[in-house]
Amino acid sequence: MNIIQVYKQFPTEDDCIDHLERVRWGDKPICPYCNSDNSTPQVNHGRRRRYHCNNCNTAFSVTVGTIFHHTHLDFQKWFLAISLILNAKKGISARQLSRDLEVNKDTAWRVSMKIREAMSQAHQRELLTGLVEMDETYIGGKPRKGGPGGPAKRGRGTDKTPVVGIVERGGKIKAKASKKGDLNAKKLSALVRRHVDIENAVLMTDEYGGYMRIKTFMAHEVINHKVWYVDGNIHTNTIESFWALLKRGIVGQYHKVSVKHLPMYLDEFCYRYNYRKHPDLFGMTISRGLGVRV
Repeated sequence: MNIIQVYKQFPTEDDCIDHLERVRWGDKPICPYCNSDNSTPQVNHGRRRRYHCNNCNTAFSVTVGTIFHHTHLDFQKWFLAISLILNAKKGISARQLSRDLEVNKDTAWRVSMKIREAMSQAHQRELLTGLVEMDETYIGGKPRKGGPGGPAKRGRGTDKTPVVGIVERGGKIKAKASKKGDLNAKKLSALVRRHVDIENAVLMTDEYGGYMRIKTFMAHEVINHKVWYVDGNIHTNTIESFWALLKRGIVGQYHKVSVKHLPMYLDEFCYRYNYRKHPDLFGMTISRGLGVRV
């Protein structure tokens, strides 16, 4: 859904609230504190629609316990922010979002981080099958020229933050920020076992020694990048193209991402990639933001 469709479908605050209540509750409000459906609308509740639970004697609204909780921002702007973030293939910065929504940059940053909570990979449990590629990349800024230590190192010799990714060709991707010490055979093998259906998949990697133990428990093909980048069906071009998209987003849009928040940005890029063909990505994101798993 683009921003024009958001304006047409949700022209008022009440339209937005009606949609949130319909997605979260269906026909009848449910108290988020005791799960009772015995509630009555509050009178003179102010700008936002609230209900009173007759079971636990608590007031509540549709936003309790969701990414929208305690917000003072109009829901239409929330919906516009979701649309802008989902449709920005390389992401959208907080400053750009603040200009588009006419809010300050701190509000835009908080809204974008809350939306990223709805994009979490934590609930993605299905195993990757078929032809699967695995690779790692390194995220971080360039060191200053003339800095200590001589020329900046690249690849596995860098001090940047490593990110390991596993992608199913034509399917989904999983990416995880790691520590330099995690790029060993034991940790990488455990990561494969956790995310790949080892009985029904063939893993493609480069020649890095940390991947060599994988062949002891599943089919494993290696492409030697010192010789060539494609050998028939053996390559890691799919995961490499995702790394290019991720890095262009971080360098071109966000410019700098802290190690603390890097996992949430990875979730954002993986989410857009994994559900790029979903017929109603906007609706699914709203549902996830409300805690309704679809």
